[in-house]
Amino acid sequence: MELSYWELKNWFTNIDYTIVGSGIVGLHAALRLRERFPAAKILVLERGMLPQGASTKNAGFACFGSLSEIMEDLKTHSEEEVVNLIEKRWKGLQLLRKRLGDEAIDFKPHGGYELFLKEDEFGFNECISKMSFINEILKPLFKADVFAKETDRFGFGNIQDYLIFNPFEAQIDTGYMMQELLKQAVSANILILNQQTVTSYADAGNHVEVVLSNFSFKSGKLFFATNGFANTLTKGAVKPARAQVLITEPIPDLDIKGTFHLDRGYYYFRNIDNRILLGGGRNLDFETETTTEFGQTKIIQNRLEDLLKNVILPNQDFQIAHRWSGIMGVGNSKSPVVSQLSENVFCGVRLGGMGVAIGSLIGTELADLI
Repeated sequence: MELSYWELKNWFTNIDYTIVGSGIVGLHAALRLRERFPAAKILVLERGMLPQGASTKNAGFACFGSLSEIMEDLKTHSEEEVVNLIEKRWKGLQLLRKRLGDEAIDFKPHGGYELFLKEDEFGFNECISKMSFINEILKPLFKADVFAKETDRFGFGNIQDYLIFNPFEAQIDTGYMMQELLKQAVSANILILNQQTVTSYADAGNHVEVVLSNFSFKSGKLFFATNGFANTLTKGAVKPARAQVLITEPIPDLDIKGTFHLDRGYYYFRNIDNRILLGGGRNLDFETETTTEFGQTKIIQNRLEDLLKNVILPNQDFQIAHRWSGIMGVGNSKSPVVSQLSENVFCGVRLGGMGVAIGSLIGTELADLI
């Protein structure tokens, strides 16, 4: 790479902090560093044209876990761990709203709902039986019951008669959120370079040598906010998880409003611009979906279309407008990894599919490791 004197001087000299990843975590880390170190030179490197992962590809759910998902987590985590995780997600959502403002992210507190298919009577009854217990352990955090049983008023098909409602859930516009974060970063004199891949790094003790595909430079500290792409970095503690999504063409007189969960959070849908956005299904084929490659598969797309036709929009015509995928970071634990890898290298990864909720908090915690 042939760089001019000006390029070297302005972009790659005397860098105090370099952040890899310009998603929710990376930009919150950068903004937090700017608050703490007003005169520091901060550089953000992004491998994609836009944040490459899930930050601009997620469904825009301001949520912290459906009832069945929380019950599933209690099978592999202690009660204290689950409550702490929900508290982090809830605090992260408040931090996101405070930093960006509800209007900027198109925050809509329509509440959230969980559906149960007709054939999942056992799962439905189990959730109803445990609902009061879950409400009790969450009451110190929310000061009210989180989950309640409600009749289906949306006309869904092939489901149990009742939905589980969560008044604390909301939806945002993912694109607006990331645009506002980018605006704030630029306003804070944070340098952002896109389509730059960090191929390696070396911690030299008093600085880090950061190697790009055809160029290297020195940085005082190096932060990785690469979530689903952090497998090697964390020695396997983070695994990629692809999420496939589709969205319909506008539907006249669409009466569905809110965020909706199905099957322990593995499926999720919402209204947006008179359309239905629907995603999920990686539980149909975990092995194939443990990938950093973007794309769709027939088994999952067919299932999503089947849910649209028979559950979400029965007896309604609809057309699919667009399909895409995002890469999340998951692992054996739902707890994020915020840690120091060496003297001058740090990471904040493994958001467990809850990046909108927890990303702002993890970015702040990452910056505060300094």
